[in-house]
Amino acid sequence: MASKYKFHNPEGTYFITMTVVDWVDVFTRPIYNDIMVKSLAYSIRNKGLILHAWVIMSNHIHLIVSASHKHKLSDIFRDLKKFTSKKIATEIENNIEESRKRWLLWIFRYHGSKNPNNDEIQFWQQDNFPIELDTTEMIDQRLEYLHNNPVKATIVHEPEHFIYSSAIDYAGGNGLIKIELID
Repeated sequence: MASKYKFHNPEGTYFITMTVVDWVDVFTRPIYNDIMVKSLAYSIRNKGLILHAWVIMSNHIHLIVSASHKHKLSDIFRDLKKFTSKKIATEIENNIEESRKRWLLWIFRYHGSKNPNNDEIQFWQQDNFPIELDTTEMIDQRLEYLHNNPVKATIVHEPEHFIYSSAIDYAGGNGLIKIELID
């Protein structure tokens, strides 16, 4: 992994993208989105994740995050990706209503077989491409980009109308996950 794609500043705030292998549209079903929401909430409560903004798109997730004292973002995301990849793959396998089951599992197993770091499957692409947000301009730009993703994808007309996002929190409401707003 290239050094520019690491969490260099343990006290930094980062923009992160987690992408499904081959950009496969997994997060088109609420059951898989809910796994991500619960996993992020768990990471906040138990792993030291500070979540400032988030959005779940069909094949990737954007986050603005930092870590509480004595916690490492690299450890948090290693555990988050490991847990969610297994949990979502198991849910796909056990979901009798999943019409794409064989195809999805084949893709995850194929990528897992090509990566010596995985036992069986690979759900997420290897890197998170963390970008440290060290200026107000960078934070504002990434926050706007993240929240406008569902609008640009023509899923909703207004960012705060997308349920799997923190845009509602920034509009004064309460979203699915408790976040710490960036001033």
